[in-house]
Amino acid sequence: MGENIYIFMVIALGILAITDLVVGVSNDAVNFLNSAIGSKAISFRTIMIVASIGIAFGAMSSSGMMEVARKGIFNPGEFVFEEIMFIFMAVMITDILLLDFFNTLGMPTSTTVSIVFELLGASVAISLVKIIKSDGGFSDLATYINTDKAAEIIFGILLSVFVAFTIGAIVQFISRLLISFDYKSKSKWVESIFGGLATTAIIYFILVKGLKSAAIFNGPISDFVSSQPQIFVLLNIVLWTLISWTAASFLKWNIYKLVIAFGTFALAMAFAGNDLVNFIGVPIAALQSFQDWQVSSIAPENFNMNGLSAAVQTPTLLLLLSGGIMVVTLWFSSKAKNVVKTSVDLSRQDEGDERFQPNYLSRQVVKFSIATFENLSKIIPPSIQQKVDKRFTVPYTYVPITKAQDLPAFDMVRASVNLMVASILISIATSMKLPLSTTYVTFMVAMGTSLADRAWGAESAVYRVAGVLNVIGGWFFTALSAFVAAALIAYTLHLGRFVGLVVLLLITAIILLRNYMSHNKKTKVTKAEDSLRRAESSSIQGVIEESADNIANMIKRSNRIYTYSVNGLARHDIEVLKKNKKGVNKMSGEIDDLKNNIFYFIKNLDESSVGGASNFYISLLGHLQDLSQSLEYISTLGYKHVRNNHKKLKYTQIKELKELDVELEQLFNGTQEIFQTRTFEKIQSILTKRDELLAMVSEKIEKQVARTRTEESSPKNTTLYFSFLTESKDLIKTTMSLLELYYSEHDSTIEPARIEKQD
Repeated sequence: MGENIYIFMVIALGILAITDLVVGVSNDAVNFLNSAIGSKAISFRTIMIVASIGIAFGAMSSSGMMEVARKGIFNPGEFVFEEIMFIFMAVMITDILLLDFFNTLGMPTSTTVSIVFELLGASVAISLVKIIKSDGGFSDLATYINTDKAAEIIFGILLSVFVAFTIGAIVQFISRLLISFDYKSKSKWVESIFGGLATTAIIYFILVKGLKSAAIFNGPISDFVSSQPQIFVLLNIVLWTLISWTAASFLKWNIYKLVIAFGTFALAMAFAGNDLVNFIGVPIAALQSFQDWQVSSIAPENFNMNGLSAAVQTPTLLLLLSGGIMVVTLWFSSKAKNVVKTSVDLSRQDEGDERFQPNYLSRQVVKFSIATFENLSKIIPPSIQQKVDKRFTVPYTYVPITKAQDLPAFDMVRASVNLMVASILISIATSMKLPLSTTYVTFMVAMGTSLADRAWGAESAVYRVAGVLNVIGGWFFTALSAFVAAALIAYTLHLGRFVGLVVLLLITAIILLRNYMSHNKKTKVTKAEDSLRRAESSSIQGVIEESADNIANMIKRSNRIYTYSVNGLARHDIEVLKKNKKGVNKMSGEIDDLKNNIFYFIKNLDESSVGGASNFYISLLGHLQDLSQSLEYISTLGYKHVRNNHKKLKYTQIKELKELDVELEQLFNGTQEIFQTRTFEKIQSILTKRDELLAMVSEKIEKQVARTRTEESSPKNTTLYFSFLTESKDLIKTTMSLLELYYSEHDSTIEPARIEKQD
């Protein structure tokens, strides 16, 4: 049984390595896809092909075993084989769960940070077990843990966040001053010099970071780059500037597109060549540890792991297999697209839907920044401010709202700067042997360039800052949770051995499966057919026709929400009422989204339709919001009543509410059918029932008044029932007002057409 458990561990680690590759690529794809996808410089298919080639090339030229997995965090000579296997198993289980958690949220995090703190947490846990057994003190921890290296890595990663953001902002500001947003009309020399600088930075990045250990460069080229970096860079700038000028002037190539494609390839290659070991370094170290122990015929609890200190190359076949898995994941992972979307949304140039809500810290940061900018503006002469503002003015181009989603999030100049600056920073850090996270660098460079480009305006700054703070906070959460979780899992494995391992693997599988199903369900809900859609038409007739679908969907959902509110109260079912409340909140959010789109809707209108269409649409949204607020109040009433365990409604009260529900269901069904079938002439027949429905509610209110005087004993029930009926009355009035608005506007638009036809 002794050897079998370690064979099982090695097999499990192999499966975990494949899973970790999948979740790792889903997270790190943002590093090399963000700029290309955001700028839409090249087609998505081309981006994926370029990135795939980069990944494959990087995997083949990988430097092999990651040193930090073997000896960077802990001193292997202080541990035995059994303890090392527990550490490695804890690291892999934690890594997969942590990265999948962030991928499901659509938030980028650092695989370097996660692996470092997981190794640190697991090795600290096992070290403490050893110290307690030997009656040692906490100070003995330094014997087992490589504290200096761990501190260097942590400090380097934190420093890279601020450096990347600052350098990205400065370079983008200078680039925009020189090139402006009207970069297409600039001289070919401007484009060529920019292309020469960017290409040189990316090539230096490839040689220093991506291919530093590839056999083809372990010779004169490598020696020249390392011994004469300044001359190498200068020669490249001259060479690539001339090549860029020739390509732009005679071949009419767009140099910015070439830089973006080349940069995407470089970052993808570096990711595969270096970050690959974040996912397979630990399993391979475990496999080689097992092989060393197996031939030793020494008991696992006695076999010293000093052998891990030696440098060992990763088998080429494993690297090729890993690269293949990464490429497949890149093409098919919906979570990868979700993570990329977060980064692109936070750096896009225009306003729109904001994913993150403002918080206290983001408001204070924006408030402080505005005050600082206003004080600086008083110092800088107005003439200089005007010149700078002119360089940062985005040329207005009319784009129909139907095409708005096809616009790039930012232009090719910013995308090129993102790739160039990220390449330079990673290259410099690598050449100086400073540890950093590629995720941190690429993300913070993108945030810095977006700030410098004035993408964080008054309309969006508080949301964008909140998003960046959320991501950065997520990184710190990664470090803390990776350390704690890995330590707990390592200790669990130490106590539970084989049983603990099986239980932990089962829990991991269940969590991954649940997250996968939850993500799919969320994706389907996002694509739900009955969600409200923004108006895109440019005439009043088009808006009336388009909005009919929204009204049909709104009425359908209103019908369901009202019925669930009544049924939930009747059965005293908190789960139904809770789910119902979420449905109302979702509807309110969609209506807010429609209202936020009014600016773009009015901009898109034809001149002849501005007055009528805008007034109609604004009134329509007002009625939809009133309808939503009534439903929100009704659903909250029932939810609070049942959650607070108040008395159930009496049978007569429930019976009367069900009678009202049946009448409203007929109203809603009839309204829904009218808007679905476009039989608007039938609206008049529904409007005639208005007084009848309101009288019915008033009658029920009078009955409750009589009951309150004679037999009612519960103040809470009375308050609930009156509030429910009163709000139902408002719901009926709002629905009828909505129908009246639509009927009068529809009638006024078809009347001129009839007169014209008769003439």
